Amino acid sequence: MAQRAVWLISHEPGTPLGGTVRFSRRYPTVEKRAKVFNGTSYVPIPEDGPFLKSLLFELRLLDEDRDFMESRDSCSRINKTSVYGLKVGGEELWPVVAFLKNGIVYACVPLVEQTLSPRPALISISAISQGFELLFGIQDFLYSSQKIDTELNTKLSQLPDLLLQACPFGTLLDANLQNSLDSISFASVTHPQKQPAWKAGAYKGKPQVSISITEKVKSMQYDKQDIADTWQVVGTVTCKCDLEGIMPNVTISLSLPTNGSPLQDILVHPCVTSLDSAILTSSSIDAMDDSAFSGPYKFPFTPPLESFNLCYYTSQVPVPPILGFYQMKEEEVQLKITVNLKLHESVKNNFEFCEAHIPFYNRGPITHVEYKVSFGQLEVFREKSLLIWIIGQKFPKSMEISLSGTVTFGAKSHEKQPFDHICIGGTAYLKLHFRILDYTLTGCYADQHSVQVFASGKPKISTHRKLISSDYYIWNSKAPAPVTYGSLLL
Repeated sequence: MAQRAVWLISHEPGTPLGGTVRFSRRYPTVEKRAKVFNGTSYVPIPEDGPFLKSLLFELRLLDEDRDFMESRDSCSRINKTSVYGLKVGGEELWPVVAFLKNGIVYACVPLVEQTLSPRPALISISAISQGFELLFGIQDFLYSSQKIDTELNTKLSQLPDLLLQACPFGTLLDANLQNSLDSISFASVTHPQKQPAWKAGAYKGKPQVSISITEKVKSMQYDKQDIADTWQVVGTVTCKCDLEGIMPNVTISLSLPTNGSPLQDILVHPCVTSLDSAILTSSSIDAMDDSAFSGPYKFPFTPPLESFNLCYYTSQVPVPPILGFYQMKEEEVQLKITVNLKLHESVKNNFEFCEAHIPFYNRGPITHVEYKVSFGQLEVFREKSLLIWIIGQKFPKSMEISLSGTVTFGAKSHEKQPFDHICIGGTAYLKLHFRILDYTLTGCYADQHSVQVFASGKPKISTHRKLISSDYYIWNSKAPAPVTYGSLLL
């Protein structure tokens, strides 16, 4: 006997949605069991939005759905059990236990340990009785005293911890949630916290929290009509929490500016205790639209002693930070090269360093270089057959720079330089290396004032950001389109 999910929904007549999800809890382990038991008749648990709309419609609680509808209101669908089937995404989610009391809709989805086709008798599904017992227990807990909005909000905030005690992994142990609240309060007062096995020791000293956001931007630019340029941002949030106590709790919020690019494909460290479902479902596979979740992204966690990566993410920014054009034309033992680079106007023009590396493999040492550069300086590594254009810390006011010249090579030593299909023709490239401090391409930042720390002492909180180039290639546009090396973007 177990529950797949639980919801508390406030009924709000006259509002566009008709209600608001005040609390929801899903049990992934029970969901996996449901998929096995139900087989081909399995219907997954929907997101809160579709579930809210479908449930309120079935309960006739939507203002616009007062008229008779045969699919819901015919005599063949008279319901005397408070167990419903909800139409969600072209499928029917059944059984759903739901009832309205004191302006709150209490709902849960019990686990059916068999196939749903044909539909089994309700009396044979023991989890339905358990679901009613759980919902009545939650109702008694919320309204055990005089109803006051602030008190109700306080009790709703206590539900996640209480259900960990009363209904772990979706299995009801005690329907009296007040008992669970008393046991939690008693344990916190009378018993010191037990050192968890994964935490080898405890920190002693001045409390401080350090948050670092590092974004790496990857790009493949071809300047060709028949092959599209690609770019992507991959971010890492690293934390170091020096806090006293056995199990201190920290909540970090990542925010975006108004025009920031939403974070996607978010992966979190195991120490994160809970997440908004919108954070987990934001994927780069889905098409971007105005409804994409844009934060704030809240991560509550219990930190380990060492520095750790709190989360990883990707983002689809509208343009790469530096647009480039590279052309290489071969003439006997000489190569003519042309490079144009343009810094996008939205990018912070303050680099820690910025360089363009132009390699010439499969050739002999560089014997002579004639060049003209509009900005920065060019360094020649003759034996390595490599040019490095040192751009420096800023682009000029025009945001555009150029390099052109002719490179002459000596005889190639086949013993020292075996032939390679890279850096000839369409596979010739220029690679950018740069770093910008106190800046992220997505605009993502961690506000010091939004960091919540539940531990003894007031910690010093520091935040850092930086953008780094990674696999930032500009390919030779003169030759035919090169083979796309997918590994360069992984």
